[in-house]
Amino acid sequence: MSKPLLHLVFGGEVDDPQGMDFTDTDNLDIVGIFPNYAAALDAWRGASHTHVDNASMKYTIVHLHRLLEPEDDAEGEA
Repeated sequence: MSKPLLHLVFGGEVDDPQGMDFTDTDNLDIVGIFPNYAAALDAWRGASHTHVDNASMKYTIVHLHRLLEPEDDAEGEA
């Protein structure tokens, strides 16, 4: 059994839809932490879809496992 590769999904209002400058970091929507990229991607799609009509709302996936254990990143991941 492989170890979980943790991913965080969160979002919020941004100044520029092409950037990552969140306007109100006190009110970020923390969707959750997921054990693999596929689960995080599903959550990201769901959260993004609920705000499809709001161009200033942006969700992202953070590869927590890369921050926690950067030496393991040499193995690669999609």
